[in-house]
Amino acid sequence: MTHRSGRSDDTWLVVVMSEETRTDLGRITDPVDTTNEVVFQIIAILMAFIVGALVLLVTGYSPIEAYIGMMTGAFGNIFGIGQTLTHSTPIIFTSLAFLVSYKAGLFNIGGEGQFLMGAIASAVTGIYLEGLPGIIHIPLTLLAGMFVGGFWGLIPALLKSRFDAHEVITTMMLSYVAQYFTSYLVNFPFKAPGWVSQTEKLPASAELARLIPSSQLSSGIFIAIALVGLVWFLLNKTILGYELRAIGLNPSAAENAGIKINRGVIVSLVLSGAIAGLGGAVEIMGTHKRFIDGFSPGYGWDGLAVALVGGLDPVGSMFASILFGALRSGGMIMARASGVPTDINILLQGLVILFVAAPALMRSVMRRKK
Repeated sequence: MTHRSGRSDDTWLVVVMSEETRTDLGRITDPVDTTNEVVFQIIAILMAFIVGALVLLVTGYSPIEAYIGMMTGAFGNIFGIGQTLTHSTPIIFTSLAFLVSYKAGLFNIGGEGQFLMGAIASAVTGIYLEGLPGIIHIPLTLLAGMFVGGFWGLIPALLKSRFDAHEVITTMMLSYVAQYFTSYLVNFPFKAPGWVSQTEKLPASAELARLIPSSQLSSGIFIAIALVGLVWFLLNKTILGYELRAIGLNPSAAENAGIKINRGVIVSLVLSGAIAGLGGAVEIMGTHKRFIDGFSPGYGWDGLAVALVGGLDPVGSMFASILFGALRSGGMIMARASGVPTDINILLQGLVILFVAAPALMRSVMRRKK
């Protein structure tokens, strides 16, 4: 027996008339107080920087001088802010990609591969579709990245839904396939003349506009911010978002309520791949203007950590991405200004993940087990 609830925060809510199922599905739409979570994140980040300061002291460096250099490099001037947002932009995309799949109870750790596949697809599309006006060329190039990234997410989705192949294994392995496949493409069929493994430069009609001439910041940051809002709306205000969250919370209860689990698995992984692929396209079109072999320092892996640091929330992930972007751009200035090795910057990123992401992940896993 089922009925439709008239709750204002969802279009509809199918509930199987059993107390256990109503309890499980009711959690999806119950309001959540995020104040404690935000406070926890801030305290954890401060603890990471305190431990980082102790490491600097032990190794003979001044933490005050190092942190001032980092903050000055990241936010001290227009160029620093531009570079911070430049480094943040691709991480916003990959963190949202992981977030969408995680809400459906899936660990898509193949964001790096989907990011690279979207990047090469957009580069090839932008280069070989010549003679188009920018108003057509740019959307087509972005869509190419989304489509190929989504296709790369479809492969593990089908393996999961048809053969119950674990998505952690399939998405991770496909990332390595994508890495070597794109490296082959840029070294052989699409290689530009010269010793650098890269494609030809994109035509101007396929490039995203630069916002700050002295930096690499492009209009792709606006696409990333808009996507944050779209993902939040999708997950919290649509039927599809409700279904994905229901599957992630309790697949059995969701299936009893009439939600198709296999369809949710496919949709979430394809959507996740499309978001990562769009991020790759934006990075190529806005920052590098061509595909360069090895251009990604691991944005897909960063996205996984950043989503957890951001509390598995789209807006929180955006701010966490800016934090990681600041660590990257500010760390370069810190190394030059105070002589601190760049490895300290990597250490700080690891400490932030350790203090924030690991406890958050464990709480989430324990909550699901209960």
